[in-house]
Amino acid sequence: MYDPIKPYKKQILDAIKKTWKTPFVTVKSGVYPVITKKFDFPEVDHTDGIGTKGYYHWKAGTLKNAVIDALAMNLNDLAMARAVPYKLQNHITVPVEDERVLKTVQFLAAECKKRKIAITGGENSFHENIDAIDISITVSGFVKKPTNNRFKIGDTLVGLQSSGIHSNGFTLVNKLFGDEIRPEFLEPTRIYLDQVLDLVSKHKVNGMMHITGGSFSKLKELLIDSAAKINNYHRLGPQEIFYELYRKGVVDKKMYTTFNCGIGFVLSTNKTSAEKIVSKFNRTAIIGEVVAGSGKVIIDSFFSKTKVVI
Repeated sequence: MYDPIKPYKKQILDAIKKTWKTPFVTVKSGVYPVITKKFDFPEVDHTDGIGTKGYYHWKAGTLKNAVIDALAMNLNDLAMARAVPYKLQNHITVPVEDERVLKTVQFLAAECKKRKIAITGGENSFHENIDAIDISITVSGFVKKPTNNRFKIGDTLVGLQSSGIHSNGFTLVNKLFGDEIRPEFLEPTRIYLDQVLDLVSKHKVNGMMHITGGSFSKLKELLIDSAAKINNYHRLGPQEIFYELYRKGVVDKKMYTTFNCGIGFVLSTNKTSAEKIVSKFNRTAIIGEVVAGSGKVIIDSFFSKTKVVI
């Protein structure tokens, strides 16, 4: 039963206050936290959550993994803008008001403290008619040098390996697997932000895309009078769980427009830089190229060896 007194309020405030000491902002207590920035750069905001995957995290009690998923969905998208995250607000929804909501906030605060992200507000709500946790987050970041994000004809495509399904396609996963809870369903989304910011500081990268909802169809957003061709002989092939989904009847095109199929982030850069990136960074591979075209994504499927055109 919901308790409007909010018994964990003090402990939650204690947890988030531990994130307030950062190089980017000064935060002072008040009716609401008062934030003073220590920088003067353009900013971007991003909001996302964990969606249907929250059902599996709630059932399994993998609250820390749920927090990492929520952060990843935001930080990886901010990476495309080359943004440094500095503050966030969250909305956590759970079916039962107990210590699990406090633990979730504490996990989030610990992750934010490590990343120098100040938690400046949030809300916890209790919905007795659901059976899952949902964590929605809005993250603010600053961009020192705004850069156009576009694939360029002649570029080489570099893929960054995913940790599995990440946090997209779980409505379909639930339809196919029902209430079965698999370790693959609980594996948190890989966070690419640190690697990407390091990489773009050393190499000229023309375009970047986080492979999330819509999967490889998202690459179309970065194509102008060009096409992306992705091969199936690189080393970042789909993990076994994707083959299981395919064997359950998900056709090739649906696989590549719903799931990341082993690649969670894509970079577009010149061939020399691509080779240097792959030689230096683990879990990366050259996966294709950008050619003249009409905005299509052409994929050599790992599942049936046919071409998928999106």
